[in-house]
Amino acid sequence: VRSWVCSDFSQIKRSVTNLQQFISSSPAETEQIAAEFAKTLRGGEVLAFRGGLGMGKTCFTRGLAAGLGIDPAEVSSPTFALVNEYRGGRLPLWHFDMYRVESFDALYSTGFFDYLDLGGVLALEWSENIDGALPEGTIYITFERLGDESRSITIEGGAGK
Repeated sequence: VRSWVCSDFSQIKRSVTNLQQFISSSPAETEQIAAEFAKTLRGGEVLAFRGGLGMGKTCFTRGLAAGLGIDPAEVSSPTFALVNEYRGGRLPLWHFDMYRVESFDALYSTGFFDYLDLGGVLALEWSENIDGALPEGTIYITFERLGDESRSITIEGGAGK
């Protein structure tokens, strides 16, 4: 396990195969971690977020957007839309909320499988609900609360992509 404070991004690599852990002490630092991570993405990645309510998943997605050249102010939780599409950066970003997805038919109706082949980045909140449908090479990003605003952010996976 490698751990860094948010200002040390030198070890982020394109193909995440080692466990990487970052400590964020604020939403701004969470966005910064994600923005730096986004610079390593080439398209076609599936990012499976794990963590409860208020853990920073949408905040992390704002940082991804910024790192991809998309206005982070456009990013909002996809709770009622199921998927929000963000374009205009170097890669499109599709932000899914899988919280209410309870069956294969429900997953299919979100268009999830179509998005896998479009070459953008898929950011999946509540990915635990679709574990069996996640493709090989999925990158898992786990959020754990350390304090009121501090979080541990662990990035792992990506092998086999």
